[in-house]
Amino acid sequence: MGKIVIAIDGYSGCGKSSTAKAVAKELGYTYIDSGAMYRAATLHFLNNYLTATNPKDIQKGLKDLEISFQLNPDTGQQDTYLNGLNVEQEIRSMRVSERVSDFAKVKEIREELVAQQQRLGKEKGVVMDGRDIGSVVFPDAELKVFMTADLDTRAFRRQKELFERGEIVDLEDIKANLGERDRIDSSRKESPLLKVEDAVEVDTSNLSFAEQVAQIVGLAKQRINQLENYASNHR
Repeated sequence: MGKIVIAIDGYSGCGKSSTAKAVAKELGYTYIDSGAMYRAATLHFLNNYLTATNPKDIQKGLKDLEISFQLNPDTGQQDTYLNGLNVEQEIRSMRVSERVSDFAKVKEIREELVAQQQRLGKEKGVVMDGRDIGSVVFPDAELKVFMTADLDTRAFRRQKELFERGEIVDLEDIKANLGERDRIDSSRKESPLLKVEDAVEVDTSNLSFAEQVAQIVGLAKQRINQLENYASNHR
């Protein structure tokens, strides 16, 4: 079976990352977590007391920003590394969540991370998720998915995720954070969150995790078959 590029975009709290990981595992593909890359970049700037508004700070921060992924043998999951250090837990904190949109909208930061993402995904057989994967990073991806869910569902899922990491956060605070991130992500000048014309929308509000994974895997296999049939008929 041939391999394709799968781009998954959508709102915060829709389960893009966990879904993309599961889809990649099911298909035997490589998973590239663009959201984790922006979170790692945000952590890097915060830890070095660099702002998202000062051009000198941005230039300084990008000079020594190196993000990579490594498989954790204990968990079987992929961890995010920032300049050689495992930051998988830190980047999921509310401290980073509250600031990631500020840094993600900066043109220079986006250009640097997009370049890193494109280098990581040169080969086919990759799954990437984020907010501009189908529109900017891989506009030629064979399958583009736009994930969505209502705000209450997304907030509840994020609260559960934080609780499992030992953080207790009020549901209304999470809803406010997600709503503000939606507004910033959709209205920013650089690579705004949008559903591209050829993306398939998947509303996960009433889907179980297994159902949403199965739906996207099914779409991928359907697309691969279409491409293989086309290639066979045009030899």
